This record gives sequence, structure tokens and C-alpha cells, in this order.
Amino acid sequence: MALRRALPALRPCIPRFVPLSTAPASREQPAAGPAAVPGGGSATAVRPPVPAVDFGNAQEAYRSRRTWELARSLLVLRLCAWPALLARHEQLLYVSRKLLGQRLFNKLMKMTFYGHFVAGEDQESIQPLLRHYRAFGVSAILDYGVEEDLSPEEAEHKEMESCTSAAERDGSGTNKRDKQYQAHWAFGDRRNGVISARTYFYANEAKCDSHMETFLRCIEASGRVSDDGFIAIKLTALGRPQFLFSEVLAKWRCFFHQMAVEQGQAGLAAMDTKLEVAVLQESVAKLGIASRAEIEDWFTAETLGVSGTMDLLDWSSLIDSRTKLSKHLVVPNAQTGQLEPLLSRFTEEEELQMTRMLQRMDVLAKKATEMGVRLMVDAEQTYFQPAISRLTLEMQRKFNVEKPLIFNTYQCYLKDAYDNVTLDVELARREGWCFGAKLVRGAYLAQERARAAEIGYEDPINPTYEATNAMYHRCLDYVLEELKHNAKAKVMVASHNEDTVRFALRSSWLHLHRMEELGLHPADHRVYFGQLLGMCDQISFPLGQAGYPVYKYVPYGPVMEVLPYLSRRALENSSLMKGTHRERQLLWLELLRRLRTGNLFHRPA
Repeated sequence: MALRRALPALRPCIPRFVPLSTAPASREQPAAGPAAVPGGGSATAVRPPVPAVDFGNAQEAYRSRRTWELARSLLVLRLCAWPALLARHEQLLYVSRKLLGQRLFNKLMKMTFYGHFVAGEDQESIQPLLRHYRAFGVSAILDYGVEEDLSPEEAEHKEMESCTSAAERDGSGTNKRDKQYQAHWAFGDRRNGVISARTYFYANEAKCDSHMETFLRCIEASGRVSDDGFIAIKLTALGRPQFLFSEVLAKWRCFFHQMAVEQGQAGLAAMDTKLEVAVLQESVAKLGIASRAEIEDWFTAETLGVSGTMDLLDWSSLIDSRTKLSKHLVVPNAQTGQLEPLLSRFTEEEELQMTRMLQRMDVLAKKATEMGVRLMVDAEQTYFQPAISRLTLEMQRKFNVEKPLIFNTYQCYLKDAYDNVTLDVELARREGWCFGAKLVRGAYLAQERARAAEIGYEDPINPTYEATNAMYHRCLDYVLEELKHNAKAKVMVASHNEDTVRFALRSSWLHLHRMEELGLHPADHRVYFGQLLGMCDQISFPLGQAGYPVYKYVPYGPVMEVLPYLSRRALENSSLMKGTHRERQLLWLELLRRLRTGNLFHRPA
């Protein structure tokens, strides 16, 4: 099987608050325990003072910005709130390019939207901005923001072609696939309903190699500026989405929960569900999946320990070349009651394509290790995400041995977000590698809801905005507790595009308060904060100047090739503009202060 052959290649050989002036008083903080003191020193050692953070001080928030940059920010944010302009922005861009010519059009964009949201055109031109931000305590997550300018029809054609195997095209595999994980023409253009995330469509293997080379250049650019940078990657850029085995993993987990119901454990959290192995063996034997002797061979002390029970991590480990179960990857269909194979049949060329995708991931991780750069694997749609997370875990096993190099992304608008976080934290504990995570609310909500309703499967998204917030803080609190006891784990608290600025401030303040309660000092660089370039500077720079690890999500690329990204950024700001009143107010306050004090030609230092 392609999965059995390919996965071993990656195994190792061995903040937003209404009262904006929220600065807490600096005070001495006792160490959280031996783990908090390098070398396991005394728990009574005195830590440096916890830095004060003031989100309402406009002068400090914008002292890294020249006056004309403040004026540009006000102009761009204001234009993004003009519905009539946004409704026709594509036509206006087209007319402007025709009237001005390409050269003048590029200059206009660099003076306005492009200059506000994009760092530069290439690895060289972005270096001054990265060094400038670094001087004010803000680092970068580099992201090459270029997308193909495809028509909806071209995008749909590429998606259907790349997500369908040869077996499905000849009709032998289609009826065995769950409809949630099949490609559908109505949702072939994965850009629809998605504002913030860039989208890759598979063209050929050469294009995937080109994407890998771009990511390698990103790693080099980040490594030249600092030894603690990130770059963002998407796994759909590195291979055919068909090879993301999400259906296999989702069905296997569903099978576990079906067995849990039989054992009277319905509704428990994933890590609280423990199946009796003897009862499970009997159930599997009755289903006719394999002989009793073969089943007993799967459930050994080597694979499960001696507890007599099995949790979801143990169960998931059975889909692995280390066991003999892979050839029996069948599960009962809840509707038909029939056993169905989990893995599709692949041609020799398809298996080679899968291997190449994993090799590209390996090349990137090795280059990142060499340059001292961390890889942040972006989350994608739910019909890809289980496999993206599984492949990311395989990279974490191999490369997160000494410190977190690979960070996985958890979308907290998903109903199963808490289970996903707790399972992966526990896996890292058991196997002894370093957990690295980015927590976000999610970028595909409208598309996910529409797809579930149209195709007819359960909506994977939390039912309300409040439920998503509760899930976000539940996941974050769990990870922060883990950081308190595990000196090797790290988390990125990202507020790239989700929610209003008001919520970002409240969240940031709550994060700081919870860190202080748990004894997580910013000097330890265990918790990172992240926002988009051009947004929420009144959060990023006060945190960075107070010593907290803060990152801007920094896109770059040629003007014309980044226009799809800019279009979405403008649309996004229109949806968030109701919450940016205070941000614009702070910009005006700083502009007026500089005018009154004769400091319009302020030079950041």
C-alpha cells in the first residue's frame, strides 16, 4: 500500500480588550518550578520582572512607523470599509492598470494596498523591513503570497483532476468513497468563501518542485535575518491532494468511536476513552475483518503496553508499517453494514507521486534545521486536514527531537479541535518529542458550512461564534498547562485574520494574565503571539517592545502575482472594519500628537 511504503520515509532512524490602557504593574515573579530554571535550579529563584504592556499608548505602539506610513494605514483601512469601492475593486484595478500603465500602476499599489499588506517583491527587497521590525521586537513568519490567477473553471478542472485517482476515473473506486472526501464540482474552486488563506491547485510534479524551491528560498531569507524565524507552508503545494489520506484516518477514528459506543463510553473526550482490549478483539473478530489469531497478534504488549485497555492513540498507531494490520484496512459502513476497504488502489505512477510529496517535505525540514528556521504547516479544509496533521506529526517525530522545529496548526472552530490538541500533546509526551502548535480560529468557515449542507454530511464547525471562542480558550488553556510542566513544548497564539480588533485585544490580555498565573515568563520564549502584516500593530509592537515573542505573518511577491492576496485582504478588512474603530482612533491620536509637537518628520530609532 502507498501509505505503508511512504510513511516510514518520514520516521526517524532512532491579544484584543476594551480598556486599551491595560498595562499591569511590573513585579518580581517566582520561578514556576525546576523546569522553569535552566539546569533545574532552585524553585525559589527570582525571575526578572514581568514586563508591563500598554495597548492604549499610541506613541509607543507606532514609534516604529514614519508619519507617512501612519497616513497610509488610515487611508487603506478607510478604503477597505467602503462597500461600493470593494464591490468593484477588481474592475477598478483593471481600469487603473490600463490607464496608468504597468510601471505607474505598480508604484500606486506600493504606495497604498501593496505597501501596507506586503513586505516586498523578493527575498532581497524584504530584508530592510524584516530588520526594521526586528529592531522593535517583532519577528517574521515568511509566506510567499503568490497565487496563480486561475478562472473558476480552470480551478475546478484542476481540482477534480488532481483529487481523483485512476481507479475512480475508471469507475472501480467511486462508490467506496465517503462523499465528504470525494471531489465535487460545486466546490472545485477551493478559493470560494475563503478570505485569508492562499490556495494551491495541483498542476504537475514540476510545479510542486517549483513550490518546494520557493519554500527553500523563504527558509534562506528568514535564516539570514534571525535564528528564530518561521516560514509558512501548505502541504497541498507539495503534491496531489488525492494523496492526503484523510478519509482513511477519519474512518479509522470513527470505527474506534463505534466500538466505544458498544462498550458504553459514548460522548467521552478522546483521551478519556479507554476500550477493553479483550472486548475489542471479540468485536473485530465478529466483524470478520481478520482471523482471531491475526487480531491477537495486533494487540500485543509491544504495541499497547500491559494495561489491558486501548486509547485512540494506540488505535491510530495500528495504521502503520510496524503492524500487520495494514492489509486489513477495512471498516464497517454505518449505513450498509458492509465492510469497505480504507485505502484506494493506486497506479505505480501515483505511488511515485506520493513518495515525491513526502520527499519534498523532508527536504524542507532538513533545510530548516540547517538554517535555524521553524516550519509552520498551515491548516486547510477538513477533507484534507486529518492527513495533513498526520504527515505533520510524522515530521515532528523526526525533526522535533531536541526542540520544536515543525509546528502544526489547530483550527478551533472545529468541533473536534480539543480532541485533536489533547491527542497530539499526549502523543508527544509518550514518544518524547517536542510539541509545537499554532492555535487559530480558522479560515474556511463559510466554505465548510456550505459544502456540508450541499453535499449532505455533518457540519464540522462549532454551531456558534461563542462556542468557537470557548473552544479556542479551552485548547489554549490545555496547551499552556502543558507548557508549565513540559519545558520542550511551545505554542503560537495567532490572531491573523479572525474576529475583530476588539476581540484580539481581549484575547491577548487574557493570554498574558494566564501566562502570569502559570509562571510562563516571556523571556522563556514558550508562547508566541502572531498577527498579519498591516493589521493590529497596536497589539504587536507593545508586546514586542515589552519582550514578548511576537511575529508578523509577512507575505511577499511581485505586485501582479500578489493581487489575489490583496483582493482578499481588502475584503477581509471590510468584514472586520466595525471592530477597527479603536485602531483608527489610535492612528489619528498619534498623527495629531506629532502635528502638535512638530514631530511630523519622526524617524524611528
